[in-house]
Amino acid sequence: MTLLQLRAAALQTLVLACSLGLVDSAAAQGNAPAAPPSPQNSQNSESSQSAAAPAPELPASAPLSLSARKVYEQARSQLVQIRTVLKGRASQTSVGSGFVVSREGHIVTNFHVVAEAALKPERHDLVYVTADGREAPLVILQLDVLHDLALLKAADGAAVTGATGTISNTGNATTTPRSFDALAFRPEARALAQGERIYSLGNPLDVGFAVTEGTYNGLVKRSFYPQIFFGGALSGGMSGGPALDQEGQVIGINVARRVDGEQVSFLVPASFATALLARGRDATPIKAAAYGIVTDQLMLHQAALTERFVQQGWKTATHPRYKVPVPTDTFMRCWGSSEPSRNGGLDLERSNCVMDTRIFVGDYTTGAISVRHESYDGSKLGTLRFAARYSASFRNEGFTRLRAEHQTKPQCHEDFVDRDGLALRAVVCLRAYKKLPELYDLSVLVATLDQPRAGVQGRFDVQGLSFANAQKLARHYLGAYAWAR
Repeated sequence: MTLLQLRAAALQTLVLACSLGLVDSAAAQGNAPAAPPSPQNSQNSESSQSAAAPAPELPASAPLSLSARKVYEQARSQLVQIRTVLKGRASQTSVGSGFVVSREGHIVTNFHVVAEAALKPERHDLVYVTADGREAPLVILQLDVLHDLALLKAADGAAVTGATGTISNTGNATTTPRSFDALAFRPEARALAQGERIYSLGNPLDVGFAVTEGTYNGLVKRSFYPQIFFGGALSGGMSGGPALDQEGQVIGINVARRVDGEQVSFLVPASFATALLARGRDATPIKAAAYGIVTDQLMLHQAALTERFVQQGWKTATHPRYKVPVPTDTFMRCWGSSEPSRNGGLDLERSNCVMDTRIFVGDYTTGAISVRHESYDGSKLGTLRFAARYSASFRNEGFTRLRAEHQTKPQCHEDFVDRDGLALRAVVCLRAYKKLPELYDLSVLVATLDQPRAGVQGRFDVQGLSFANAQKLARHYLGAYAWAR
């Protein structure tokens, strides 16, 4: 038996154990709801909060103020473009921005800018290009996947910015790099004020270094990790560039924009970059694929996510017959819709709740929760027609999210659960990550069975969990279903 077959067999055993544990727990505690598609207008699932998606053209913007010009002129020499290139070739596969943060030449950018090189170093190299066209290779020193940051440094020790000079050593002239010019961080004690001007810098769409002027609008609501709401335009290629105040001090790092709106962009607070620099200043360059580092950080994320989600408890959806669990809006956003009679005589109400925060991991994202429930009213249908439609809706749910190179096939177990006389049909599925050991995607699907022409179906999805926390959250979800009394 191959290693992959052994892992698949082990995963099937884990799913069965998890499912049986859920049935036992459900008998003692409660019920469950649901959740797949992203809610209406809430976000572009893979790009809006994870990476600044490239746009087909640069957004039109107002003429730059004198302050913006001054900030750009002062910071221009500290800006770099980060290019991911095919190893041994000049062809670039992606581009982003970065900026110098120390006199030793440390550079900060986004993790998603360097992810290909970090996860596939045998295929990709990193190079930087300065505003005046100088180019040299880069190495990765430290990663902060949860806040989408990376710390880099010139591979050959050459100055990223600043000219070379000559010094005399026993009469011989020697060329040596000058100390690097570096952008300064704004002290955390100086809090930003609502409406304060911000200047975002980077190389949009690989057309040249530029500055975008906007405003500080506070922190993003419902974000699991702090992010700054920047009222300005970001374009693809600006990811990893600095956002500066009027004094030219770094207040954040460009990270993302909403693709369904204008002037709605996001920055990583500068405090996370200063912490990354402190941890990685003297680190040994990362040369192997960084999946182990990514896994360790995702394990911390899933532990914090599980704890906070369980602690916040459930709200109860309005339903005359059942208690249907709905998450609180602390770090999730919920949308509802209704389809009365347009559905072939079947009335349908839907609630869909998702997290705005997702963790970028190369070709995909993880680390998020979604909860969905659908209330069916088939009183205008016969019993057989309703049963057929209701069962078809349950069967149509899919459980494959990522390509086969990233995840195993779903291993599922189906059973019937009695919740104090409330009959539930439940399916529990797990999918293992092939390159992120001990992490799984969990899906729980539930349907009520006690009415001949009405019912509720729910779905609960969590990405990037340990097996223990998959069990914990599945029980938490199932335990929330109950009779409405």
